[in-house]
Amino acid sequence: MTKEVLLRTPLNEEKNAKLEAGFKVLLSGKIYTARDAAHKRLAQLIKEGKSLPFDPRGQVIYYVGPTPEKPGRIVGSAGPTTSGRMDPYTPTLLDAGVKGTIGKGQRSREVIDAIIRNKAVYFAATGGAAVLIAKSIRNSKLVAYDDLGPEAIRELVIENFPCIVAIDSRGRNLYEEGVKKYQIP
Repeated sequence: MTKEVLLRTPLNEEKNAKLEAGFKVLLSGKIYTARDAAHKRLAQLIKEGKSLPFDPRGQVIYYVGPTPEKPGRIVGSAGPTTSGRMDPYTPTLLDAGVKGTIGKGQRSREVIDAIIRNKAVYFAATGGAAVLIAKSIRNSKLVAYDDLGPEAIRELVIENFPCIVAIDSRGRNLYEEGVKKYQIP
């Protein structure tokens, strides 16, 4: 049976150490949205020794570009984007203090090494469930890069956001371990 965990942001090494690849998580608290264009800008700021538009320490970044909200809604659809597009920038952000990321799909060896080094965690959110996931979002506030439209950085307040620990802080990888369970010897 898979363990289910209620987890509140911000994250830290102690919280992350209790998570294992395959755990189902209902995440609550504040998280930040960012996709590849925003990641590129954030990584450049770090390289230049400049401040980021939010304090990255203990934060979770969700790889999403929410669609515009309909009347009476906080956001439109808010499903995860492919995480690999953020891989060139993720180690820099993890080294700056980010403790979790949310997306979909495999991560590069460099990202997995950075997850282990920083005792961070990678959560997978279900692709194709964008409308369902959006129901977990209680508030959305623009933080930076309005010129990027839906890919601007936003601070989201979430409640019981459903995700799965895909890569834990020790580097155990659900994408690899899950496949092994079904391989024919």
